[in-house]
Amino acid sequence: MDQADPMHIDIVSDVMCPWCYIGKRRLEKALATLPEIPVKLRWLPFQLDETLPREGKDRQTYLNEKFGGPDRAEEVYAPIRDAGAAEGIPFAFDKIQVSPNTLDCHRLILWARADNAQSEMAERLFQMYFLEGADLTDRATLIQASADVGMMSDLVAELLPTDSDIDKIRKDLDKAREIGVTGVPAFIIDERFLVMGAEKPETLAAAIKHAHETKPGD
Repeated sequence: MDQADPMHIDIVSDVMCPWCYIGKRRLEKALATLPEIPVKLRWLPFQLDETLPREGKDRQTYLNEKFGGPDRAEEVYAPIRDAGAAEGIPFAFDKIQVSPNTLDCHRLILWARADNAQSEMAERLFQMYFLEGADLTDRATLIQASADVGMMSDLVAELLPTDSDIDKIRKDLDKAREIGVTGVPAFIIDERFLVMGAEKPETLAAAIKHAHETKPGD
């Protein structure tokens, strides 16, 4: 394999998933230890909660329904906060006011592929949600995110109110389930190996190296 033939790594993720943000950081660390292996990243959609209305839901209401109250929610989020801190992510869960339906976020990440900016788009949405408490169902917020990563925000503003690519996102969501993705993050390495969860950088690096060494035809 040479620079003209990079190995593909598909990242199945949802921007309202804190472990997906942690998984992104760990993948970056893994790739940094393997500079000799050229890779091309592609982000694919997953929705932790497809039942959320398009306008989202009040965060406290959502947490109460999901966990039964703030005390249980804090039990769940405490280890996530610690894991995030270890990866340089200062989660600010208390700033989040709206639990979003992330369908439009996934359209934005899809559109970013044309600009080779999917990872930058995912990063910006993670930042907005987990660090700034932004409402990811708000179109103005998404348009600003597109501008922040250098996309054509005027075009994004035109497309967001339409149904453009919604069917494609839903098909990709179905495809993720069909190949066995039951939780995120999930990493599909070279279309052959599926790694589920925000594994440690060493684990991800070992999987990537194994895929590289066993690539058919090499």
